[in-house]
Formats: sequence, structure tokens, C-alpha cells
Amino acid sequence: MAKKENQDNSLFNDEVLAKLKDTKKALQAEEQQRREEEEAKRIFEKKQREKNMSFAELLEKHGDQGGKY
Repeated sequence: MAKKENQDNSLFNDEVLAKLKDTKKALQAEEQQRREEEEAKRIFEKKQREKNMSFAELLEKHGDQGGKY
């Protein structure tokens, strides 16, 4: 009888462990998505700020270096 109870407990623990692993994977996926969205937002805002800069501000920031031409 003790073996059967022990087996039941191990099955329950395996089920709980599997659910916890699934939850962890879901939370990690959500966190990764949140990080990607924040990075995309940061890049977009940076582009918007640069887009709104005057030519003089852009020259001051990037210098008067010959670009690719």
C-alpha cells in the first residue's frame, strides 16, 4: 500500500512539475516579447527624434564626416 501511495505522489509531482515548466516557458516567452517590444519602441522613438532634428543638430551630432559617397 505504501508503494502505491508513493507512486501516486510521484505522479502528482510530475504533473505539477510539468505545469510549472509550461508556466515558466509561457512567462519567459512573454518576457522576451515585452523586451522586443520595448526595444522596437526605443528604436522608433530614437528615429523620430532624429527625424525632427534640424540639419545643424544632425551635423553637430554626427560630424561632417564623409559618409558612403
